[in-house]
Amino acid sequence: MSPRARELSRPEEREALRPAVSTAIAVAILLTFSAVRAQEGFPLVGTWYGDWGASAQQRHDVTIVMTWDGKSIGGTVDPGPDAVPFKMATLDSSTWSVHIEAERPAKGSSAAVRYVIDGKLANLGSYNRTLSGTWTQGATKGDFKLTRD
Repeated sequence: MSPRARELSRPEEREALRPAVSTAIAVAILLTFSAVRAQEGFPLVGTWYGDWGASAQQRHDVTIVMTWDGKSIGGTVDPGPDAVPFKMATLDSSTWSVHIEAERPAKGSSAAVRYVIDGKLANLGSYNRTLSGTWTQGATKGDFKLTRD
């Protein structure tokens, strides 16, 4: 047995190393947690659920799915058979303001419907952050609030 191994075999030597080992483990856990949080990516990516309407009595459920390809924000309002694709979307990270324009294509005798959505991100530190502001759909204007799921 080497002299160092004999030293560590004494209980008081092992006891002296415990705080250092505990600190190293705690640092490793914190670094791992930080790396996982950093993987979350672009703040708008995900599925957002909520509602919009011109008054508290007239609300419409809405789902928005947003993507990020490294250059631009993409997305869809109410994915499914009546999906409304984004025409453009921007994020101003200095104020966390979001601007989205979308258009439901004309179908049969119904005219195209333009959407303009202007909101502000809140609770940025939370996975379930929120986006709220004004929602204009055709000639109807109201407010909205969405939460990322």
